[in-house]
Amino acid sequence: MQRRVSMADVAAVAGVSAQTVSRVVNDSPRVDPETRLRVEAAMDQLGYRIHRAARALRTGRTDAIGLVVSTLATVGNSRMLQAIADAAASRGYALTVVTAIGADAIAQGFARMRDQGVDGAIILNEASAAARAVDAPEHLALVVVDSPAGERDATADGRDATADGRDAVADGRDATAAIVQTDHAAGARAATEHLLALGRGPVWHLAGPAGSYAADERERGWRDALAGAGVAAPPVLRGDWSSASGHVAARELPAAVRAVFVGNDQMALGVLRALADAGRRVPEDVAVVGFDDVADAAQYRPPLTTVRQDFDALGAAAVDALVARISGGPAAHVTLTPQLIVRASA
Repeated sequence: MQRRVSMADVAAVAGVSAQTVSRVVNDSPRVDPETRLRVEAAMDQLGYRIHRAARALRTGRTDAIGLVVSTLATVGNSRMLQAIADAAASRGYALTVVTAIGADAIAQGFARMRDQGVDGAIILNEASAAARAVDAPEHLALVVVDSPAGERDATADGRDATADGRDAVADGRDATAAIVQTDHAAGARAATEHLLALGRGPVWHLAGPAGSYAADERERGWRDALAGAGVAAPPVLRGDWSSASGHVAARELPAAVRAVFVGNDQMALGVLRALADAGRRVPEDVAVVGFDDVADAAQYRPPLTTVRQDFDALGAAAVDALVARISGGPAAHVTLTPQLIVRASA
């Protein structure tokens, strides 16, 4: 039987001590980057594999993280899952995924992660609202992606995390909960201002579901842009992020509408179909802008002008923030600014 490659073997090839190899294996900050790369190259050359169970006994860490998400049916959540999985794998972390709707289901998910010994968890999008009512397991590092307004505001004003005794996730003030988010309002403002600059009159808005942090923030950005231009906001139409809901909602648009900001690209696809059904041309009769820049947005007919949300960067930032918390670093508050991508629809 082939002998298992040891740390001493790696040390000999890398030209370092076995203690230095041990530090690399245990993610110690006391290794300079050049030496770390040399040790990792030696590990790859020899086929060295970290004995995770033994390391967990030594360090109290399993190198496993959790993801709590309400659904993977939406394009945004599925892309975030891929981005987080890729970022976790690149850092040597295993990923446990819990799909849960409602506080009770999330509490059960936290319990499963506790039993599995995960080091920390990322709470994604819609799940963050329900998680506010749940006490997370003690010592579980948390990152919230797209926090509800209550968390954002409480974190921003610097109030004491335990001043009123409410639970940590509920008010967003617990120092263990990092926040990573897209500046949805800024992206929506850019989209609306682009449409206003076309001189098509008031910009209508097809929003996502009520209570969604992303939908609320995109609506806020739309309203801010209209207010800044001195334009009264038309009534908001609403969908559920799906293209079918966009098609249904767009049939309620008045015939005089000439510009529409849609809360995501999936609903925008339904809007394009509804306008085509009504004999209205895009962009000649109606200009349309979406949000997210999904993989197929450039293939829509016409190619969709949209706001690009960088899911890969968002997922990487969430994993980076969680690893930092697991290692005892400060709770980050990271906001990524999306980019308007102009194509043929507006």
